[in-house]
Amino acid sequence: MSKGRLLHIDRVEVRGPHVLHVEFDDGVEKTVDLSPLLTGPMFEPLRDPQKFAEVKIDPEWKTVVWPSGADIAPEALYDLPSLSDQPGSA
Repeated sequence: MSKGRLLHIDRVEVRGPHVLHVEFDDGVEKTVDLSPLLTGPMFEPLRDPQKFAEVKIDPEWKTVVWPSGADIAPEALYDLPSLSDQPGSA
C-alpha cells in the first residue's frame, strides 16, 4: 500500500464462519480469518456465524461493517496474513 493514500474495500465475501475474502481498491485480494479479532463487547456477537455473515461494505467509508455497529478498517484487514500465505494452506 502506498503511504499517504486511503485504502478502500471494493468487495467482500464470507468464506467461512469467521473468514472473509476481501478485494481492495489497489487490486490486492486476501482471504483472512478474523476470529482472533472478535473479542470485546463490539465484536463478541460476530462469533455467531450468522451475525458474522451480515457483513457489508459501508458505501461512504468503503470499509467492512456489521449491523451491530462493528467495523474493521481496511488497513487492519490489509495487514492480516492471507490464509493462502500461511503454512499448511493449499
